[in-house]
Amino acid sequence: MSRFRTYLGEVYIELKKANWPWDPKEKGFAKYKELIDSTIVVFIAMILLGAFVAFFDTALRGAFDALAKWVAG
Repeated sequence: MSRFRTYLGEVYIELKKANWPWDPKEKGFAKYKELIDSTIVVFIAMILLGAFVAFFDTALRGAFDALAKWVAG
C-alpha cells in the first residue's frame, strides 16, 4: 500500500508541474481560450488532411481503373 501512496504522491507532484491549456485567472469561456483555439486548429487540420486523402484516393482510383481498362481492352 505504501508503494501505491508513493506513486500517487509522485503523480500529484508531476501534475502540478504541468502547463495546462487554460488560464485559472480568467472566468467563463475566456478561461479556455487557448484550449478552444487549439481544438479548432486540430479540427481544421483533420478536415484538410481528410480532403487531401479523399482527393488523391479518388484520382488514383480513377487513373488505375482507366489504366486497367486500357491494358485489358
